[in-house]
Parts: sequence; structure tokens; C-alpha cells
Amino acid sequence: MEMDINEIREYLPHRYPFLLVDRVVEIAIGESIVAYKNVSINEPFFNGHFPHHPIMPGVLIIEAMAQACGILGFKTVNKLPADGYVYYLVGTDKARFKRPVMPGDRLRLEAKVIRGKRGIWRFACRATVDNELACEAEIICAERKVA
Repeated sequence: MEMDINEIREYLPHRYPFLLVDRVVEIAIGESIVAYKNVSINEPFFNGHFPHHPIMPGVLIIEAMAQACGILGFKTVNKLPADGYVYYLVGTDKARFKRPVMPGDRLRLEAKVIRGKRGIWRFACRATVDNELACEAEIICAERKVA
């Protein structure tokens, strides 16, 4: 199952400049997701990180993986932000960065469900560029009803 940016916007409450998933190319409900972030020199964070050697901040790579996890979580429980729900990033474990992500890179975001119980989800995540590992981490998200 693929998702274009219009469908992604239904499943994520984020908007520019913080929407970090451009396309979903695979999704197995309750199991895994593969998505992409196209990294452009026009990203606002490159103005200051670093002007003469632009590198995508690691925390934003983690955020991109977490957003992919949020899509998988919403699809799995058949809910939407429009229904009053949100997925919060509540933790990361075992985060490691292996290569810089730079303008022109296509960041492949992969997440697999480790477990989900009572609205708390743990995912095994990887971000790669041209099959080279950029980042890996376990990400924990919490599904919550917003008031």
C-alpha cells in the first residue's frame, strides 16, 4: 500500500516545515512501514546547521522515523488526528548515527513494530541513504486522545 503526500497529511498533524515524510511506499498494518524523506537544500534547518557543510540534524532524523511510526500506528488502530488523536514521541533507545545526511539525499525510513500495548508502541527503526545506514534506534510512541 502506497501513500502520497495528501494521504500522509491525513495521518500526521505536522505541517511545513516539520512534516518530514514525503511518501510511504510499503505498509503492513500492525507490522512495518517504509517511507521516504527527500532532503533538499531548501530545508530551513540548513541555514544554520552548518552553512558551509550542511548536515541534517540527528534529532530530525529521529523525528522523521517517529513520524513514519505515527503513520503505522494510526493505520494499525484505524484512527486519525482528525478524530482527536495524536502520537507523541515519548522515548528513544539505542540511537546510533552512522553517516551524515546531506542535501540531495533520499532518506529511507523503515520501522517495525516490536510491541504495542495499551496505546504505547515500541518500534525498531532504521534510516538509510543508498542502502547505507545513517541512523538506527528504537522509538517509543504513545497514542493519546487530545482534549
